[in-house]
Amino acid sequence: MFTSTGSRGLYKAPLSKGLLLVLNGLTVMLTLLPQYQELFVYNLQAVTQQHQVWRLLCGRLVCLDVKDSFCSSLLIYNFRVFERRFGTRKFASFLLGTWCLSALMDFLLAHAFQFLFDYEVEELPAGLLAPVFSLFVPFYRLIPRMPVTQVLGHIDITNKSLVYIVGLQLLTSGPFMWLLALSGLISGRLYHSNVLWLQKLLFVPAWVSCIGRYILEPVFSSSQPSSETPLGMGATLDIQRQQRMDILDQQLLLAQYNESTRNTRQQPQSGLLQWTRLFPSLRQRGQNRPPMQARPQVQPQPSTQSPLLDNSPVAEEQVALLVEMGFSRTDALEALRASNNDVNMATNFLLQH
Repeated sequence: MFTSTGSRGLYKAPLSKGLLLVLNGLTVMLTLLPQYQELFVYNLQAVTQQHQVWRLLCGRLVCLDVKDSFCSSLLIYNFRVFERRFGTRKFASFLLGTWCLSALMDFLLAHAFQFLFDYEVEELPAGLLAPVFSLFVPFYRLIPRMPVTQVLGHIDITNKSLVYIVGLQLLTSGPFMWLLALSGLISGRLYHSNVLWLQKLLFVPAWVSCIGRYILEPVFSSSQPSSETPLGMGATLDIQRQQRMDILDQQLLLAQYNESTRNTRQQPQSGLLQWTRLFPSLRQRGQNRPPMQARPQVQPQPSTQSPLLDNSPVAEEQVALLVEMGFSRTDALEALRASNNDVNMATNFLLQH
């Protein structure tokens, strides 16, 4: 459903996991204890007229609406890619900076709305909503757009479409949610562009990061998913997709290679080109070959093997390179034919047999 970047789950995203657990837990508690919800109402009039400054903290952290909490949690889970890419400290600095900037933007936009339409905005939706909307700025600018499918032959569905749909659902969940969304987008744009050196003014100090690393990170850290194939994380989705395609191509060639091996074993041939001798195990290869003894070069002979193995000439330099690695010349020739003269793939073939 969401952008496929890196591992699934919350691996290497302790801050995102902590926000999801703590904020959603508080939302559930306030739902069960409605008498305490008044303390977490984001009331602008109470802040300006009654000087209840503490509402800027309580009213801008915990969602009182379960629907808002659910949508914002989905977005935080998707935006965990930025914590993996930039690191926990930089990700926390972005959230802190946009949280502070959006507090100022909320009052400026509320007064501008009152000046233009003569309507006073008393309350805004509670929760960590403006910083969540601010994350759409790096999401739009840094995550590449990759088409997935088409609807009705003209409408493209990309890897980012459903994320925008969830954001649109959150935007339309309240009458003044648009004000928080606009405040978050402006704050995210200012902080991401480092206007007036905001990234040097609003950031998480190093000592706070160290405390969180030794105290909070062990609590909210997640183990690496065991069901996934280990894969280097590319900087962009294109690189990650190319990595997966390379692995699939390699597995396909290896499967074809194994199939040709099985077919040849079912029809044994005379001479030197017998598959039972071509690819012995590494242990047998090391035991049967005397040290520092050169093997006689074998001239290629016509065979009835699969066209996959002899459809292209083999470069002598590549054969010599594999022989220097410790493989026999016969094994190197057959592996290079199977891999279409790809030395890396031929090495993998030889190591896996």
